[in-house]
Amino acid sequence: MDRVCIVMMSAVGDAVHVLPLLTALKRAHPAMHVTWVLQAGPAMLVRGHPAVDEILIFDRTKGWRGFTEIRRALRARPFDLVINLQVYLKAGVITSFTMAPVKLGFDRARARDANWLFTTHRIPPRPMQHVQDQYFEFAEWLGVPHEPVTWALGPWNDAERGWQRDFLARFDRPIAPIVVATSKPQKDWLPERWAEVCDALHHDFGLQPVLVGARSPREVHAESVILERTRVKPYSALGEGGLRGLVGIIDGAALVLTPDTGPLHITVALDRPVVSLIGYSNPKRVGPYRKYRDLMIDAYGDPGEEYPLSMENRYDRMPRITVQQVLDKVERWRAAYAVTSP
Repeated sequence: MDRVCIVMMSAVGDAVHVLPLLTALKRAHPAMHVTWVLQAGPAMLVRGHPAVDEILIFDRTKGWRGFTEIRRALRARPFDLVINLQVYLKAGVITSFTMAPVKLGFDRARARDANWLFTTHRIPPRPMQHVQDQYFEFAEWLGVPHEPVTWALGPWNDAERGWQRDFLARFDRPIAPIVVATSKPQKDWLPERWAEVCDALHHDFGLQPVLVGARSPREVHAESVILERTRVKPYSALGEGGLRGLVGIIDGAALVLTPDTGPLHITVALDRPVVSLIGYSNPKRVGPYRKYRDLMIDAYGDPGEEYPLSMENRYDRMPRITVQQVLDKVERWRAAYAVTSP
């Protein structure tokens, strides 16, 4: 396994889940050269990671020209192993462009869009697990230990660490980043309730609320509602520092509050306490991995419901989460975790 290609292109959260698999592979085979096919967004997150030697950008905005360009790049690079971690047609097509004796993917039951047709080998069928554990099935197939789980995520160079220091120096109290919106409206919490939480974080918990995210129309709208309704205005860092800056902000946080989205998994990877609000996706599959489950608010299930682990999405659940529920979790953080936070 001298040359390995990873096919996982889209979501930031999924990219975070790939990192412990890569760190495990590198621990077992330090000389391994890892090429990762990624889209531009998540590529910003993992560029410079010690387990990633090369990134090939797949630009889906170019349509078929994007496929042609990535095909040309992959055909110039023979591999010993290709790991296809994405179960959709585009990932299968890109896997077919690679040249390798072993193209490893999910079993037929879990591979959507006939994705299994594009691989030469498949991991055994298993019941659905947390996304992180599903990726570890690939390490197990390869006979590679994946404990301890290591993300190695964070500011990796002096410039990024300097940016982080300058950002944190603006505040006279510990910061609590709030992820104001996600890529799916059904995952979002109501911005007027975030405003109430901001005031409580400042007045009752001695924290500095910091609004984080990009500047999509929904994020900008949430920002405007929060800033209009709060008594003490939170600091808005929307769009500041890009994705790498967000990692630096979260890394310096005392507490993070977020719906089910990529920054949730970034926070877990950085081992920062996180209050997670989950109602659309199954928390058993996408919730915080192994850590801070006691700070998670589960609006996905009904009270007392023993729901199965599945890919089913449930609609209109996030408004069930009350401000008091969130503040109860912040109180739990203060009692259990605040002494270890920066």
